[in-house]
Amino acid sequence: MEKQRTWALTLIRFSAIFGLIGVYIGSTMSGNMDYSLRPIHAHILLVGWLSVFAWGIFYYSVPIRKLLLVKVHAIFGMVGAFGLTGGMWLYNLNPFNMNETLTMVLFIIGGSILLLAFVLFVIVTFFVDKRTA
Repeated sequence: MEKQRTWALTLIRFSAIFGLIGVYIGSTMSGNMDYSLRPIHAHILLVGWLSVFAWGIFYYSVPIRKLLLVKVHAIFGMVGAFGLTGGMWLYNLNPFNMNETLTMVLFIIGGSILLLAFVLFVIVTFFVDKRTA
């Protein structure tokens, strides 16, 4: 359970960073009356903060029999949240004037990794250690 809690705290810290970024983007949009980052702001808060935080709390409080599933899920969750929101930012704003196909592919890859993280979480919930839960 100790190593699982390490992953839980990693997810919670990651989500806190995303929460800070999401709130900063929201306050900047409001202050500038420029809401072009709305979809990115929403996904940063819903995926990067809320979902990742919920996974962290789950892993902190519910013992899982297969630590490898926890590790793989946590990594996929963090990479997916970063990849989806970063890819969305590149695709929608293209601040570096990158090839449109490349930005779309990065967006899709990030979203696909995040989708796999959600599938993995469903699987993880079937490996709850009922003896200590």
